[in-house]
Formats: sequence, C-alpha cells, structure tokens
Amino acid sequence: METKSASVSPEQEIPSYNEKSSQESPAIEPQVLEKGQTVRIGEDDDYDSDQVVSTAQDLVTHIIKVEDDPSLNPWSFRMVFLGAGLSIFGGVLQEIFYFKPQTIYVSQVFLTVIAYILGELMAYVIPRRGVIGKLLNPGPFNAKEHAAISLMSSAATQSALATEALSAQQLFYGGYPNHAAAVFIVLSSQLIGFGIAGLLRDVIVRPTKMIWPMTLPISSLLESLHKDKAQSKARLKIFYIFFCILFFWTIIPEYIFPLLEGFSIFCLADQHSLVFTNLFGGASGNEGLGFLSLSFDWNYIASLGSPLWYPLYAMTNNFIGYLFCIILFMAVYYGNIWRSQDFPFLSQLLYYGDSNSTYYNEYNQTLILNSEYIVDPAALKEQGLPWLTGTYVVYLITSNMGVTATLTHMLLWDFDDIKVGWAWAAPNKLKKWLKLETYKFWKNQETPEERLARRVNDETLDPHYRLMLRNLYQDTPLWWWGAVLIASFAVGLGCLYAMKSTLPWWGFIVGNILTLVFMLFFGAQYGLTGFQFNVQPICQMLAGYMFPGKPLANLYFTCFTYNSLQQGQVLAKDLRLAQQVHLSPKCTFFVQVMGCIIGALFNYVMMLILAIAWSIANDMFSIGGRYEWVTIAYLVGFIVPVPFWLANRYYPHPIFSYLNTSIILWYMGWLFVGINASIMSYFLLGFAAQFWLRRYHPQLFNKYNYIVSAALDGGTQICVFILTFAVFGGSGVEHAFPTWAGNPNTDIHNLDYCKVNPATL
Repeated sequence: METKSASVSPEQEIPSYNEKSSQESPAIEPQVLEKGQTVRIGEDDDYDSDQVVSTAQDLVTHIIKVEDDPSLNPWSFRMVFLGAGLSIFGGVLQEIFYFKPQTIYVSQVFLTVIAYILGELMAYVIPRRGVIGKLLNPGPFNAKEHAAISLMSSAATQSALATEALSAQQLFYGGYPNHAAAVFIVLSSQLIGFGIAGLLRDVIVRPTKMIWPMTLPISSLLESLHKDKAQSKARLKIFYIFFCILFFWTIIPEYIFPLLEGFSIFCLADQHSLVFTNLFGGASGNEGLGFLSLSFDWNYIASLGSPLWYPLYAMTNNFIGYLFCIILFMAVYYGNIWRSQDFPFLSQLLYYGDSNSTYYNEYNQTLILNSEYIVDPAALKEQGLPWLTGTYVVYLITSNMGVTATLTHMLLWDFDDIKVGWAWAAPNKLKKWLKLETYKFWKNQETPEERLARRVNDETLDPHYRLMLRNLYQDTPLWWWGAVLIASFAVGLGCLYAMKSTLPWWGFIVGNILTLVFMLFFGAQYGLTGFQFNVQPICQMLAGYMFPGKPLANLYFTCFTYNSLQQGQVLAKDLRLAQQVHLSPKCTFFVQVMGCIIGALFNYVMMLILAIAWSIANDMFSIGGRYEWVTIAYLVGFIVPVPFWLANRYYPHPIFSYLNTSIILWYMGWLFVGINASIMSYFLLGFAAQFWLRRYHPQLFNKYNYIVSAALDGGTQICVFILTFAVFGGSGVEHAFPTWAGNPNTDIHNLDYCKVNPATL
C-alpha cells in the first residue's frame, strides 16, 4: 500500500492524473485473435486489490479490467432500435428536467440501466428461429450493443443549449423565417463540436492521463452487467441493493417530505431573518447560499455530477472556491457594492435602477430595440442602462478571471499535453508542406504496421486503447471528422443567413476558431480533472464587443462557441467511454452522429435567454463603465496562476501544484443561481469517498465506489422519471402531496422555512 510523503506531488497522491504509474505496463505486440478469445492485460482481480489508486494508470487498470472479446458484435437491430428510441426518450426527458428550479441533466447511467432492461427483455422475448428471428434477436444482449446504445442516447440529450438562440428570436425578435434552417442550426452547432473533438482525440482522449473520471461509473456498470457473472456477483448485488434503496427513498424527499431537499437547522431556529435566508437558505431556487444546509435528495446532490467519482484534487479546489464564494457574496451584498441591496440577493435578471418601489422592477428589454431588433441608442438613453445584481457581477468577474487563468495554468503546468494539439504548427512541420516529397505519399511514409507497433508500445497511451490496437480494430479515418466539421460549418453558415441572424460570416469563423482553442484547453482540463468550465460569459462578452447593439448576433455567436464546446466535450467524454469498453471506433462514430441528429430533431423546444446586457457591453462593461471589473478580470486572470508556479519552481512544495487557481476562481462565483442547499452534502460524500474510503479502505473503493455511484444515479432518476409523469404534471395532470410540516406551502414559505423576502412574493 502506498503512503503519503511530504515529497510526493499531489498528482501522485490523488487522481488528478498527471503522472504515470510506478508500475510500467508491459510492451504488447499486435496479434490476431480467434473468435471468442478474450485478451487481458493485468491481473484477473485488479479491483479486489488493496492498493490505493493514485494515478490514471491505477484507475484504468484497477477499476476497469483491461480485457476484451473482439468477437462481440455491436451491430444489431436491437442496438439501432433501442439506441434511436432512447435517444428520443432522453432528449424529451431532458427538456422536462431543464425547467426545474435547478437544472437536472439526464444521467447517462439512467439511460444505460433502461437500455439493459429493454435489451435483456428483447433477447428473451423475440424468437430466434428463422432468418427474421436471427436478424431481430441474434443472441444474448452483449456489452458492446449496450455501450453503443448508451453512447447514442447520451449524444441526443445534450442539444438544449443550442435552442436558446432560436427561442429568443421567436419570442423577442420577430420570429425566424425558416424552421428547417433552425433545426439544422442546432444540428450543425452540435456536430461542429463533434468534428473538433474527433480531430483532437489524440490529445484529449487517448492519453492515459485524460481519464475523463465521469466515465468510470458507466464503464464499471457495463463491466459488472456483462462480464463473468460469477466474478461480478458481489458488485452486481451491491448495485441492485443501492439502486432499489435510492429508487424508493427518492419518493420521500421529492414528493412526500420535500423539506429533506434542503434541511437547515438555522432557518428552523430563526424564520424571521433575511440574513439567515441569504446565508443559510437554499432549498428553493435563488433563495440563498445554503451554507451548512444538508440535503438528503441525491437528485440535487449529484445534479452536476456524482461526488463519488469527482477527483479529490478537483474537489479540494472546488471547496476552496466555494468558501471564498460565500465570503464574497455576503461582503458585496451587505457592503452594498453596485447598489446590491436595491436588487435581489441572487438573480440573473436585469433591473431598472431608478425605482423607489418596494418591489424590484425588471428591465423591459423590448423598449430599447428598434424595428430591426437592434439596440436604439436614443431609446437606451431614455430607459437608462440596466442594473445587475451584485452577486451576478461577482460571478461574471470570477468566471472571467477563471477563463484566462485556465489558459495560463494549462500552459504552465500541462504544457507537454497541450503542445501536442499544436504540433502541426511547429516550424519544421510547416516547412514540410512546402516540400514536394511531402505529397509523394507512396514514398518515405510510415507503414501501417510501423505505426501500429509504435502506438501499441507507447506507454503514454491508455492501456485500453492499446489493447484495441492489438486486437486490430479499424480506426476511423481522420477525414471523417474533417468532413463532419466542414459540412457542419457550411450548413451552419448558410442557415445563419437564412435565419436573418445578424451574425456576419467573419463572426461565425471567429466563433469556430475560438471553439477549437477552447476545446484544446478546457477539454484537456475537463479530461484531466473532471472539472467543466463554463465559458458562456466570455463568449457573450466577446460577442457584445464584436457585434455592438445586436443581441441576436450575440445569441448565435454563443450558440456556435459555448454550445459547440459543450457538445464537443460530451462527445469527447463518450469517445473515452467507448475506448474503455472497447467499442469499435467506426461503430462509435456512427452512434454518436445518429444521436446528434436525433437529438436535434426531438429536442427542438422553446427556452428563454437574456442577451440584451451583452449587446450593450461597450456601455456596461468597458473600462470606465459601471461594471468595468468584469472586463478587467480577464487581464487579472492571466496573472493569478503565475505566483504559484514561480513559488513551486523556486521553493518546491506540493501545496503550490495542488492549487488550481482556474478552478478556484470559477467556484468563487458558483452560487449565483439555483438550489444551493445540497452542496454541503455533496462535499461530505465526496471527501468521504475520494479521501477516506480510497485511502483507508482501498479494496472497497476499487471494487464498489463507482458501481455504487452508478446505482445511486440510476435508482434516483428512474424514480424521478416515474414521479414526473405520475404526480408532477408531466402527463398533464398534477397530483400535489398534501401540505404538512415536511411539505410547506411554498407560496408563503421557502421550502426550508427561511424567511421569504416580501419583495419577491
């Protein structure tokens, strides 16, 4: 068992995944396997080991077995039928969850569990006799069919963000002339991210250290369900136990006893203090910071990702930022900075600043737009500049600092990883394109056999990927992703003009270049740490300066930067999942493209977004403007990581490399919106799993942690899905549970009994 030493770097102590394992993997040679033969690298019972997992190499070999049966065929009627069906189902369900006070994302584990139930049912019920029977039911439901279904449905549940621009144009900017073009805009914004992620897969997917930790519960679940049942019996038993417990338990906090969503002893002790509401409240949307509240509803605890898989390194930096966020928000509000006390404590809306009313007057954005839906300077002067809540301004400042801090942090600490993505731009590579010999592809080129042997024995690459190379899986040609990218670019550009989006062609090109750069930096950070940075504010602000007075152009620019990046990161994550379950690259490509297409067609709904503030960024956020620090923050962010890097260089100590200022800065504005009462429970469970269980009970951690995470997600979301249609009104009729002490009337009380601000009633 490994022990912590003062000289050990945090990357070795916790799974931030920046170091190779101390146990080098043996070199492997390509070979052709007989049908049904399973190839394994490593020990048979790695997840029964009592070794503390400390690196990416440990995780991918101790949590998931490095073995494969290449004879398993993912291509079947079941895969296409269930993949398409669950893609439609997941896309629709995501829209239902989107409108909850705290946006809840459809868990891939949830879809994976449903796929397993239906796949096993089809394998059992459909006859196998005759040609038709063999086509519809070729045999037992296998792991690779299951993985393909999971990937297709996952790709389909991510398109909601792209429809924000469309809904805003429909609601506020005169509608749009072409609904077919609207659908293709959603589709192209998704597939542009997919193409970029595919082109960068050697950088952000295939290296061992790009662990994408959120894939581990699903990989563990698929392995337990489909590998040797006798060997996985204990893990499956634990899965079913926790799945059932959470399935039935979720009825209580979600329906019968909602007070358990956010239990605050401070609010129960004093129900007449707005200070207590702002600091300790948080069970209702935009109520307060939820400090020291406890949540017993996994649906909210894991709404942005299970704390059981979130790496300790990222979680620690998250927690530091969270504490600073509470201090900053309270200081800004009660210090009345930016007239904070004239507006709600938490809100993203815009407000008039000259009202003496007891109630908050929301800014009427339509009054400052002309007939072409462009900001009219005269009308803006008459109405006055809108005001933002102080806490939202803090979020903008800290997240903007975090954006540029990420660029600096990744260049200083992870330069070797990032530079691979720009290897094509090295001077010697650029010179090569000027030489005639470069285009003589039949001469002086690395043979396929040489390339295969080189990559199979490259120990920086994920062992699972190297095993796939050994089993001679055919890779998807690079031009496939290039073709997707070019086609999506052309379709997107044409549709933007058809939609009268006001976004010029050069703005569209700039947006795509930004997506490429962001994918390299923020995609790599996401893969390394599990932390996904929200780049929406910087995209909106840049658009505000590039397209002043054009809120609609701002919306579409954000669609093709922020949304494309989000979708690309999801698809990169799923590329890693496919790699870990050894799904063939061509099948992966097919199911992800199909999932994106289905998602674009069935997730086409109306949503509301505010973009007016960003369209007048020059007036509000420029130097000398009311919120100038929102812009200055970008410059400050570049500098923040430097002192820690210099300190570590001249006075090496683990603490300097342990702190990730980009993560800390973003979480310093984390609580600006939503339900915050679940956050303390999130940290308690996360530290219990990733520190106490992993360090002091490694065998239990290796064997059960990720399968339990999958069980909690699956049981909870299946219950929530049933409740949504049975009692929450998803079927058209709502059946509210009777009001009692544990289910207060939220028209007159916050859910946790904190005092309600009378101005918000």
